[in-house]
Amino acid sequence: MTRPAWQQEGREPDYRFSLANERTFLAWIRTALAVVGGGVLYRQFAAGTGPRSLHFFIAISITILGGVMAVAAYRRWKSHEIAMRHDRPLMAGWDLVALSAMISSIAIGLGVLLLPM
Repeated sequence: MTRPAWQQEGREPDYRFSLANERTFLAWIRTALAVVGGGVLYRQFAAGTGPRSLHFFIAISITILGGVMAVAAYRRWKSHEIAMRHDRPLMAGWDLVALSAMISSIAIGLGVLLLPM
């Protein structure tokens, strides 16, 4: 079985760092699964409590956020693994800023929606 091209280049990093990188990846995946579950639960429990289209949009947004987090987790894991193999610094990407902005906007939207009229 051949290894992917990015694993064939560079040197094998210290296994402790690879395992730490993998644990971080798995934490992101757990969080992504929880966010997807939260979107499904929101859709289930918000049914019949107000404008259906707004609740549907919020539920879809939350669920898509979980999917985006899963993709970002893989990209982040792979970029860190490549950086470790080539003795380069680990880059901070757009994903943390974008995900924070998305979560903040959903939280603000839910907060406004839950305010008493």
